[in-house]
Amino acid sequence: MSTTSFGNGGDPGFDSFNNAASSISTAAIVSIVVSVIATIAIVIAIIYCLKRTGDAIPKYAQAQLTIGGNNSNNQGNINPLQAYETDMAKATMERFISDIAREQPTRFSANELTQCTQNFQKVLGSGGFGVVYKGEFPNGIQVAVKVLKENVSKRVEEQFMAEVSTMCRTYHINLVRLYGFCFDTSMRALVYEYMEQGSLDDLLFQKQNNKGNQSIIPWDKLQEIAIGTARGISYLHEECQKRIIHYDIKPGNVLLDPKLSPKVADFGLAMLCNRDSTHVVMSGCRGTPGYAAPELWTPYPVTYKCDVYSFGMLLFEIVGRRRNHVAELSGTSQEWLPRWAYERFEKGELNEMLAVVGVTAEEDKVTAERMVKVALWCVQYLPNTRPMMSSVVRMLEGGVKIDEPPNPFAHLQDDFGFDLNTMSSSTKSDSRLLQSENSQSEIHVPITI
Repeated sequence: MSTTSFGNGGDPGFDSFNNAASSISTAAIVSIVVSVIATIAIVIAIIYCLKRTGDAIPKYAQAQLTIGGNNSNNQGNINPLQAYETDMAKATMERFISDIAREQPTRFSANELTQCTQNFQKVLGSGGFGVVYKGEFPNGIQVAVKVLKENVSKRVEEQFMAEVSTMCRTYHINLVRLYGFCFDTSMRALVYEYMEQGSLDDLLFQKQNNKGNQSIIPWDKLQEIAIGTARGISYLHEECQKRIIHYDIKPGNVLLDPKLSPKVADFGLAMLCNRDSTHVVMSGCRGTPGYAAPELWTPYPVTYKCDVYSFGMLLFEIVGRRRNHVAELSGTSQEWLPRWAYERFEKGELNEMLAVVGVTAEEDKVTAERMVKVALWCVQYLPNTRPMMSSVVRMLEGGVKIDEPPNPFAHLQDDFGFDLNTMSSSTKSDSRLLQSENSQSEIHVPITI
């Protein structure tokens, strides 16, 4: 009987099977190892990419994300540089908020103003509504403190509210700055920046008594004062969110800094109105006689052009370096400067008038003649024939040619030639003014480049 052997020796089929199994096991192991290595590589790559993405976030954003979370464990992980940058950002924001707060008027107590003015020792000036004193803050900033009269009348309260509400809405290089106010039972006061050179009124009419105004004020400086004042009024009329009508433009309300740069002041009579409002109804007369527009003395609605008229009267006084009305010249053509200027201009003899008021240099004559023509346009009797203040600025700067103005004083004479200066009004004048006020059309001064 034959016996079957189960050994592997000598059987080629069995050896081939073992070799194939061994190869498959090796390939499986290699595949597993490669897969593990690839997985590890992918994980590392993902971690690296996430790290790169995190570094790309701005540091201020990283700080905000960390600070904004409520995880207390993460706060201890902020590195010193990140903490320093966060503190700097906070400090910068605090300074910004502080600066914004300082831009708003501060409410002072009566005791604080008493201390800063040293018990109201030095008087800078006085007016119909109060007295202005010089003061100084603890940080050395000098101020002008306008204390309103003690009698709590409706008019005084109206002036206080007008000044505060107006100055809170404005900021312009040619407008005086309001630092703050005081409003309590014992005192109502307004605190302004101190203007070292006083008012234009002082410069034109008071300082000349000792030294002569013609030697004090160069003509180029007078022109700068006129242009700066016009820019300030133009800002009130055309650049504020709500139009502001000043109602009392005059040399006494134009203050001068150490460089004689002008700033319009005293907004006690000012009124806010919507920009689309063509007329304003007033409850009483406003302005200063001699500067106030004629429509302010009538019962009819008025427009912002009343400030243009007042600026024209101020401009005459800058050119003449004298008051518009001089009683000592009564009975002569020079008594009232605006009419005298137009008479000389109409006859082509303006240089003679300029020589009388001290304008002798040829270059100064050109500037003065331009200012006279602008003033004659500004004081036109009908409000809608007066230019806008932005046009006035361009004319004064010399960038445009000015057409000859019509006679602004024709309404002062009737058909028989009688002078109506001393009369309060005339039927003819009032009817023309009413017609002008009822018209909403704007008549622009014809100027050409």
